[in-house]
Amino acid sequence: MLPLNLLWLKWIITVFGELIVVYDIKIINGTIIDGSGAKAYAGEVGIKDGKIVALGNAPDDADQVIDAKGNVVCPGFVDIHTHYDAQIIWDRMLTISPWHGVTTTVLGNCGFGVAPTRAEHRDLIVRTLEKVEGMSAETLFEGLGDEWPFETFPEYLDAIEASGSAINVAVMIGHTPLRLYVLGEEATEREATEQEIATMRAIVKESLEAGAIGFASSKSFTHSGYKGKPVPSRLASTEEIMTLASPLGELGQGIMQATVGPGLSFDEFDQISLENKANVSWTALLAGGGMFGLGSIDDQLKRTQKSVDKGAKVYPQVTCRPLNFEFSFKEPFVFEMLPLFKKISASTQDEKMATYDGSEFREFFTQMVEKGRLADAWTGTAISWCPAEPALEERLIVDVAKERGLSSADCALDLALRDNLETRFRLPVANADEDQVATLLQDPNIVLGLSDAGAHASQLCDACFSTHLLGHWVREKETLSLEQAVFMLTHRAAQVFGITDRGLLALDRPADVVIFDPETVGCSKLERVFDQPGGADRLVSYASGIDAVVVNGTLLRQNDQDVLSPTGPLPGRLLRNGSA
Repeated sequence: MLPLNLLWLKWIITVFGELIVVYDIKIINGTIIDGSGAKAYAGEVGIKDGKIVALGNAPDDADQVIDAKGNVVCPGFVDIHTHYDAQIIWDRMLTISPWHGVTTTVLGNCGFGVAPTRAEHRDLIVRTLEKVEGMSAETLFEGLGDEWPFETFPEYLDAIEASGSAINVAVMIGHTPLRLYVLGEEATEREATEQEIATMRAIVKESLEAGAIGFASSKSFTHSGYKGKPVPSRLASTEEIMTLASPLGELGQGIMQATVGPGLSFDEFDQISLENKANVSWTALLAGGGMFGLGSIDDQLKRTQKSVDKGAKVYPQVTCRPLNFEFSFKEPFVFEMLPLFKKISASTQDEKMATYDGSEFREFFTQMVEKGRLADAWTGTAISWCPAEPALEERLIVDVAKERGLSSADCALDLALRDNLETRFRLPVANADEDQVATLLQDPNIVLGLSDAGAHASQLCDACFSTHLLGHWVREKETLSLEQAVFMLTHRAAQVFGITDRGLLALDRPADVVIFDPETVGCSKLERVFDQPGGADRLVSYASGIDAVVVNGTLLRQNDQDVLSPTGPLPGRLLRNGSA
């Protein structure tokens, strides 16, 4: 006889007078890690009608049985830092995140997004995303189409929900599209008036009431948009940012996500959190030694602890992967915070090539990469794509230059000019020191983020952060236990971002489940594919050891393959205010 507390949870059918419970999916012979940080245990999982109805012991029959022998069974992974805002309109599968076990993702980071956007500003928002997030404008125009199915932020949420997605989606309202919506093109030129701030605040409140998970902004000096101008959020006063964050406190819900910069750093994060009793998560706490010369991570971790001690809920995001950027001199994103490159960014292709061929620029560039603060990073820079001479790919530019009797700066520029600026280079930006990364991963105050999935598609791919963490930092380095890593990938991320019904395996919770082999889980080297709208390229990494991915009780992937059609019904849900 079944325990009474299970009878109401399960679908009961009568067969020959006997009561038989039939699960939709039953997972057997697995090692369960529930996401809470608790010790792993052997057990079974029963799933019915999208929820977990048996955990530990699942004694009854099932329509489908998955044998997880030798594998870990855990909650689906939560990626809190993506830029799928546009891609979700044409790619309901949200590739490549589900390949790596991600079942919940957060859009709208760094204050960027596509809503709210007036019809007359569509070109401007596309060009902004092209510059600041490394997205192909041609892909964005073709993927979004001539008639966007939304203008306001609530309409955007409705459009996502109506279209459906393979995995769960939560969305923040971004400061940059919000400013463009209210100030128009002047959003990149000036501070907002008192009335404009009031209008934006009302839109933030409306968006939170419609289901936004939070509000996001950026003051990062690296965030330059169309024609090299600062993205709109960088023009905001401190008063504006504080006012736009205040609906979090008024409504008692939502998170503030921010990219750190002048006027938006530790003191402001503490104030926003304490005044609004809200979580604040900022990007990014990175190990130094890269092009930004970020300084001591110990100082930043100590300052974070001070925030915690005063009661502020401030969570720096860290990444478990080395931060490498692929760039071309056609779109030199990694250098665009420099004044000279801001002018280049606003130039035509012909003007760029003329600049790069000039002695004045070459002298400046040589000084910057061979003798200046970029010298260490430049010595590790590789040629990642060279269509005219593929044999050079994956070789260090300093080695090729030495063979050719050139300075490394001249060699890079010569290769770029020969290939009409199409040659790509991979520059190590930060997180190269693994001892420092290990320190960050083990600090109790951080949250794992910064995958940037959906952004910089041709420049980087860190959407594979989850399998990299499990393969590299758990199995190979033994920096984290499996239980710690799963906690960071699931419940910790969900807690920080107010996602209340994901990140744990527990009875009566949505059945988002990943089954992986701890002996083989990992991610491949990056590969360039041409599968974006319009045939544009992007970098992808393939997963290994991910046996199955279940979203809301539906099997989405098995043996590293999709089992659902991207054109049919999909199991993902829009998580309004952090839950379905």
